[in-house]
Amino acid sequence: MASEIEKNKKLILFGYTEFAEIAYEYFTYDSEYEVCGFCAEKAFMTKDSLFGLPIVPFEEVENHFPPEEYYFYAASVYTKLNRLRKRIADTAKEKGYRLASYISSHAFVWRNVKIGEHVFIFEDNTVQPFVELGNNIVLWSGNHIGHHSVIKDNCFISSQVVISGGVTIGENCFFGVNSTVNNAITVGKDCIVASGGLIYKNVPENRIVKGKEITDQSAKAYWGVEDNT
Repeated sequence: MASEIEKNKKLILFGYTEFAEIAYEYFTYDSEYEVCGFCAEKAFMTKDSLFGLPIVPFEEVENHFPPEEYYFYAASVYTKLNRLRKRIADTAKEKGYRLASYISSHAFVWRNVKIGEHVFIFEDNTVQPFVELGNNIVLWSGNHIGHHSVIKDNCFISSQVVISGGVTIGENCFFGVNSTVNNAITVGKDCIVASGGLIYKNVPENRIVKGKEITDQSAKAYWGVEDNT
């Protein structure tokens, strides 16, 4: 519980959507971070407080919460194939903030797993030996990440996803609930795997996988991502 964990780091969260509310709950009750406030892009602000804490414009966040005193987490989901979360995190770093990560005390993460920055790992994830997780990754609850697999930057793995051993997943991918990747498969960057998708052969970049079908549909176009991003 929060009272049992020493709160020795102060944290600002980007956003006030459901993910931001969830992030607040996990950071507050299962981490060393004390959430002190929220921020959002000025054009999208519709309220000025959440859980009794202030919401300030992201464009001015450093004036309210100095970067030398606070950590930062961008609680955004997979908008534009995770590019919004990456843009906000990159901008926060440019402002001088250190990026926070969260690993649930109820997740199993083996001792030699390599983990980048700005990662959020929910409960009931199993991350086996020799896995490499890049930066800016979300593992929602209940996933299996098999041994020697590599998940590159800016990926969002939803729930009950099985990634078998020796898999490589490229940047900016989204995996829907109950999707499965067979052993020793490579999935290119900018891919969407629909709920229940089964990947049994390599997938080129910028594809949508539905069921067992690798479609010719552009995943980037589906989520409104410009070619030059």
